[in-house]
Amino acid sequence: MGNRDRQVARRSWMIGALGMPAAISLAGNWAKTAWGTPPQRYERWENGPPADPNFFPIAVWVQAPRNAAKYRAAGINTYVGLWNGPTNDQLEQLDRAGMKVVCDQNDIALRSEHRDIIIAWMHGDEPDNAQAKRDGKGYDPPILPEKIVRDYQQIQKKDPTRPVLLNLGQGVAYDQYIGRGTRRNHPEDYPEYIRGCDIVSFDIYPAVHDKPEVAGKLEFVARGVNRLREWASDEQVVWNCIECSRISNTKRKPTVDEIRAEVWMSIIHGSRGLIYFVHQFEPSFVEASVLQDGELLAGITEINEQIDSLAAVINAPERKALTKLSSSQGDAAIAASWRSHGGKDYCFVVGMTDQPTELELASPREGIRVDVLGESRFLEPRAGKIRDSLPGYGVRLYRWDQ
Repeated sequence: MGNRDRQVARRSWMIGALGMPAAISLAGNWAKTAWGTPPQRYERWENGPPADPNFFPIAVWVQAPRNAAKYRAAGINTYVGLWNGPTNDQLEQLDRAGMKVVCDQNDIALRSEHRDIIIAWMHGDEPDNAQAKRDGKGYDPPILPEKIVRDYQQIQKKDPTRPVLLNLGQGVAYDQYIGRGTRRNHPEDYPEYIRGCDIVSFDIYPAVHDKPEVAGKLEFVARGVNRLREWASDEQVVWNCIECSRISNTKRKPTVDEIRAEVWMSIIHGSRGLIYFVHQFEPSFVEASVLQDGELLAGITEINEQIDSLAAVINAPERKALTKLSSSQGDAAIAASWRSHGGKDYCFVVGMTDQPTELELASPREGIRVDVLGESRFLEPRAGKIRDSLPGYGVRLYRWDQ
């Protein structure tokens, strides 16, 4: 990673520098029930993320270790990236807080007595975007995929016991993203980049975007996750970033409901790790903005607690649809994923547009009611059907006995 000023300037530039045709249909691309994603496959790394099915990575991006205990209380279990580190002091602080970390590979990290908390190596950030010149005047082309692959091989050579995480930019979801500079509209680059990692992530923040063709269209998150799944091998794991601050938008911040929608869109479409982006750049820079926002902090804490309680279910293999599921707005209005675990069946559903819809599930058996998780209510089947309503970009998590 570069220094803080370079990172802040680069992120701020990227948020405002999008370009994409306005006439584009989004929802129909991801309406199908998602299934078939391999479960997390961390067993092959001796010192990688826990292979325990009850562990789901919930991370925060580049935060000061002094706040680790506060993030841990909010249900976050992993740091991704460390400013000017890792140092022994940073690793010691994270170790005391029970926090795992993905960080740069340096001599300190390789030899530290606290290295047990390192679960993966960080392979830089957004090499697919145009790179700021050292003198601050303009941008160079993106880093070539072949360099990313060479560097990945060097990281592996020094320590093959941990996976390597590569975070990519918004071009994963936008072919026309102007921030890629000379490689704008070259999606064929991405399978080549992904050859240089074991865990691949990307970031896009539609809730606070200032371009009308992007702003509020949360389904861009799902598109990026879907694409990473398509481009990655079965041995690679997909994570993604979630917006959790106003970033550079002084007029609005993401709502808790929008964050929840992006989180479950990600999980339903195959993401197996989440990274919250909590930096604020405007009207002033605040590194840990979510810790100063009681509403968002309470909201993500609740979301994280629910993910943690369902981790073994989420990590279970996805299944084909166990019952028929339909939407009054058509199949493009929703996405769903199915699991079976511990003698119970689960269906996770998320709205893929801002329009409300009515849901109908075929009841697997008469007399079995469906528990709507997190809502303290049950649905009773009638005439072999279970019916429910779903607000725009809403989330419903259903569970019933097999």
